[in-house]
Amino acid sequence: MRTFVASAALAAALTLPVAPAQAAGESVPLLSHDWSFDGIFGSYDRASLQRGLQVFRESCSACHGMKYVAFRTLTDLGYTEEEVRAIAAEYFIQDGPDDTGAMFERPGIPSDMYPNPWANEAEAAMIHGKAPPDLSLMAKARLGGPTYIYSLLQGYADPSEHDDLLPGNYWNEFYPGHIIAMAQPLYPDQVVYTDGTQATLPQMAADVSNFLMWAAEPKLEERKDLGIKVMLFCTVMAGVFYAMNRRIWGKVKK
Repeated sequence: MRTFVASAALAAALTLPVAPAQAAGESVPLLSHDWSFDGIFGSYDRASLQRGLQVFRESCSACHGMKYVAFRTLTDLGYTEEEVRAIAAEYFIQDGPDDTGAMFERPGIPSDMYPNPWANEAEAAMIHGKAPPDLSLMAKARLGGPTYIYSLLQGYADPSEHDDLLPGNYWNEFYPGHIIAMAQPLYPDQVVYTDGTQATLPQMAADVSNFLMWAAEPKLEERKDLGIKVMLFCTVMAGVFYAMNRRIWGKVKK
């Protein structure tokens, strides 16, 4: 019985959805959004993932990298191997040393990780004051996950409304303390979606948040599928064990 309870608890944990939360250290409720991957049977919206990748490439990758995401995994978003090779080849990867002992750059290949736009953190910090964080695991590293990112991207206020802001600082409703060093990264119609979707601010925020959730947890669908199978197995075995118990010990108890 203890083994069954432990297995059921594990199965339930494997299928837990991403729950809404509040911004860390603040009481401001985050914006609500219905994520396709929430719930036991939730799964990623491939069209949204592709749009999110487009937003990341055109708006976020100038400052942020994703060092734990390999180009080859973009096939999970619905891209063909040829398309993945074409995407990877748009980036230059430092490699080497060559026969002379020197480092060199080459076009990316599917096995490469998504490159950081900066040579190192010192270079990024010199330009931005602080190195922009890697976004590979950001959707799992922040309380609220993708909902926090979705809210943050829409939480910017007009700087003219806050005269007390220092140069280089911005006001964000959902950032802890409200003062954030990152300028507003998204504006309406900033990108032109290849599938014709209207690039509103909420749409772009939702798509890139969805994409970052996939980047942080690419095996979410497999985890949920395994959890459902474990729960079904435990349910069936509980019935079998109960029937065996009645058959073996029924007469003794009477």
